[in-house]
Amino acid sequence: MVWRAVKDVSFYALVALIVLIAVFPFYYAILTSFESGTAIFRINYLPESFSFANYVAVATTGYFARNFLNSLIVSGAVVLLSLFFGVTAAYALSRVKFRGRPALLLIILSVSMFPQIAVLAGLYEVIRATGIYNTLFSLVFSYLIFTLPFTVWVLTTFMRELPIEIEEAAIVDGATPWGVVSQVFLPMMWPALVTTGLLAFIAAWNEFLFALSFVISDPKRTVPVAIANLSGATQHELPWGNIMAASVIVTVPLVVLVLIFQRKIISGLTAGAVKG
Repeated sequence: MVWRAVKDVSFYALVALIVLIAVFPFYYAILTSFESGTAIFRINYLPESFSFANYVAVATTGYFARNFLNSLIVSGAVVLLSLFFGVTAAYALSRVKFRGRPALLLIILSVSMFPQIAVLAGLYEVIRATGIYNTLFSLVFSYLIFTLPFTVWVLTTFMRELPIEIEEAAIVDGATPWGVVSQVFLPMMWPALVTTGLLAFIAAWNEFLFALSFVISDPKRTVPVAIANLSGATQHELPWGNIMAASVIVTVPLVVLVLIFQRKIISGLTAGAVKG
């Protein structure tokens, strides 16, 4: 009985420690974002004063509001394209029999193994040659490189677990392949779609290297680069309050999305893990 109590206390203590390590940086960023002046540099773990001056400064100075909208546009487009191409590719890889199908799936997944810096130079030449440099479409195009492989892999695994009898019944009723995908499979794939879509959104929302390299106009930049540009005139006068406020603004939408779709995310990540 004592050993069981010790195990329970140890478990909850470990969980509390993990939560503290994960949540504390965001909590301290929120705390700092409401402070100004020398209060920013004083170490305190409880709020002493609340001021929205940093948030007002971020929203009214420069192009941050427009950069925020750019991130929404780019991330939303990446999610839609990733899911569209991912669902169609998953149907072909899971239902259509053709030579080299397993090898093709491995090749698709292996694309995501390359670090971004390894493909930066070649991708830069492609974007310059196609005339989409310094446009939001260049970011959408480049982000699909690391969102599509994961999307295709997860959706293919999920679609393989769907009963083939449902597809056969739809085909007997006269459904086309696209009809099977859109009317039969999509309603059953919501957990996987939400999971892959949200992960693609987070990846596109937080991406920095491609956003810095392929867009040079401040009004067309996304929020990660916009936050980096809040460095001030000199290195000794960094506007930490503004940086923390901008970081909170950028992080809140992701937290809200994860909290809203957490059940779907868990279902999607565990799809195909246990075959019943």
